[in-house]
Amino acid sequence: MLKLSSFAAAAASAPAIGESASSTGAGRPIPRWDYIELCFAGPSTGNPFIDVHLSATFHHKNRSLTVEGFYDGDGAYKIRFMPDDVGNWTWTTSSNAPELDSKSGAFECVQPGEGNRGPVSVRDDYHFGYADGTPYVECGTTCYAWAFQAPETQRQTIDTLSHSPFNKLRMCIFPKWYEYNRKEPPMYPFPRSGDVNDYSHFNPAYFQHHDALILELRRVGVQADLILFHPYDKWGYQSMPPEVNIRYLRYVIARFSAFRNVWWSLANEYDLLKAKTNTDWDSYARTLTEYDAFGQLRSIHYSHHQYEYWRAWCSHAGVQDSRMTLAASWRADWRKPVIFDECKYEGDIPSRWGNLSGDEMTRRFWEATAQGAYCGHGETYLVPDQILWWSHGGVLHGSSPAKIAFLRKLLEETIAVGPGPIGFTNFEESPMSARRSNNAVIFYYFDLHQPAQWTFDLPQGKIYSSEYIDTQALTRTPISGDHSGKVELKLPGKPWGSVWFREKGI
Repeated sequence: MLKLSSFAAAAASAPAIGESASSTGAGRPIPRWDYIELCFAGPSTGNPFIDVHLSATFHHKNRSLTVEGFYDGDGAYKIRFMPDDVGNWTWTTSSNAPELDSKSGAFECVQPGEGNRGPVSVRDDYHFGYADGTPYVECGTTCYAWAFQAPETQRQTIDTLSHSPFNKLRMCIFPKWYEYNRKEPPMYPFPRSGDVNDYSHFNPAYFQHHDALILELRRVGVQADLILFHPYDKWGYQSMPPEVNIRYLRYVIARFSAFRNVWWSLANEYDLLKAKTNTDWDSYARTLTEYDAFGQLRSIHYSHHQYEYWRAWCSHAGVQDSRMTLAASWRADWRKPVIFDECKYEGDIPSRWGNLSGDEMTRRFWEATAQGAYCGHGETYLVPDQILWWSHGGVLHGSSPAKIAFLRKLLEETIAVGPGPIGFTNFEESPMSARRSNNAVIFYYFDLHQPAQWTFDLPQGKIYSSEYIDTQALTRTPISGDHSGKVELKLPGKPWGSVWFREKGI
């Protein structure tokens, strides 16, 4: 069996890793939005995963938050908590095991260090921001099964992400069995004998490894979008008994929810999990909302039957679709952010979902952006080592990441200008356009069209400068003059162009 402890050790030594505390709560101050880990020795006989219940209530000023603990093997019980305000916090445990009950302690929460901007949440209805107020321009990618690759591939994945535009990674908690993914994982989430899973116990080492991966993603500024269930499975995890599903959810919430870079994706292609009913999915959604004390972002992904994203438990819509121009209407219907988590992938495999050109992948990002939505990337090139980014991670080979990075930079500049979200306007026979609610920035995207000139209708009473954006050549060319009202501009006559107007003096 492949040992993964070296990667976990590397993560544990990273400066972004949270503090830990003894059972008395003594220790160094905890930075805001980091995590404190309380460790206790407790019963190791019987079945601690089922027989022992542990929680702690944390108090600060007039607030109280209760989180569940978890058994981490070898007689060790842990409770993780993310303080969201500076000052003194106290805590008290509750357990049916006398040696874990009524423990108490205190710690001081201090200002966060550099790079710690807190968790991401929804802002301005349709967009996102960090807890410290910094805007977050979602720019995601997918490496479904990177957790189950060789340690050198995992380290390579982290290095690639640290030099990429991607700030969110979709990843599975359960192993995956699918095209290009037909091998056994190095370890399993439950003890396994032959083809039989012992669902009454978890394998702590398996989840410790995920701890390390999530914290490594946090270290390089990437959100971990954790896929809780999926159908691509030969080990039985897609059809576990209902009580096991709930116990599993509560275990991963207790382990991971205090990490500030965690998002929850309840399922990948939930409608292909035939053993689960709509009632089951409602139950899982309630479990997420009830036991995650920190309110991390939540969504679900589908194959053929679009989920009802208007439901209150979904913080955002994580859609699988290639109809990018529907984003505006979905956004208006659901009144929440829309992310095309999967709109097919750049690559060359013999499947329609995995052989987009880099230009087409880039185009889909721009189409989503022009309607006030977000887009997700994936890559599936048949490289000699058969390490496909979409599932295994490793290195990127495509042309779209550099072009996506160019777009992300433009969006971050835009969000930095004035208050309000990016809105959208979609006219028949006109280019797609998006603007900030205060009209400080307006941009138009011409998609496949290549006009040599165009008349733009800008707000009266505001003066704008402008530039032409070549979304493929990655160039920005200033257009001379000041502009207001109806403005006719000569353009290069090339497809995939964009014109950006910025209010002068801002």
